[in-house]
Amino acid sequence: MVDQNTVMVTQSGEDISLLASQLLSESEKNQLQLISRLAGGGEAGLKVLMDFLLSTDPVPVNLVTGKAYGSLYGAKTEATETFLHQNFPTGIVPLESDRHIDYRLLQELLAQQDFHTADSLTRQKMCELAGPGAMKRKWVYFTEVEQFPVLDLHTINSLWWIHSEGKFGFSVQRRLWLSVGQDFPKLWPKIGWKSGNNWTLYPKEFTWDLSAPVGHLPLLNQLRGVRVAASLFSHPVWTEKGW
Repeated sequence: MVDQNTVMVTQSGEDISLLASQLLSESEKNQLQLISRLAGGGEAGLKVLMDFLLSTDPVPVNLVTGKAYGSLYGAKTEATETFLHQNFPTGIVPLESDRHIDYRLLQELLAQQDFHTADSLTRQKMCELAGPGAMKRKWVYFTEVEQFPVLDLHTINSLWWIHSEGKFGFSVQRRLWLSVGQDFPKLWPKIGWKSGNNWTLYPKEFTWDLSAPVGHLPLLNQLRGVRVAASLFSHPVWTEKGW
């Protein structure tokens, strides 16, 4: 459990014990802010985050625990690296696959907030899901997307969603698509893929950090029309997994 008797303060003078107590009871929005403050609190703040992740068994996979994990991952101290190796050796998101695909590197890249490299790897993993033909051509047909296993698509989406504080992921893009009446021409500018009549140029005009518009990442191949996106957004994973 979180040690409520901690009497240290962050660099800005905040009481670590008070922040620890609030972390257990506040709303999700406030918890995410508290985690950032604790992450800046030195060893004592990081210790609170480690205790927080182990305060529930099993550890729930949500935006708050994802943020705590990411903060510890980014701290790169001996204590945090030992803790994560012992308790989360493959990351916080379960890397489930019906096709025996290894998603460990994707989790590492997203935990590092290396969204550009993670985006490229995501397309590679989708080609792996589609099979040898897609791997050779390096893109997928919409009919191949329809056959993606629910479990794998759930894993890929969860990785993006968890490690972006809920800002990125196919489920986020799908929600926005539904909000504009499934109108793709309205979706593209909303997620920053098009401005006026001009497509956003890859890679320099895309935003590869959390300052990007909601739903900006991961990228789909815009220039092959909307059939891949339509197949992805109509996939049964969203209803079966409660997205």
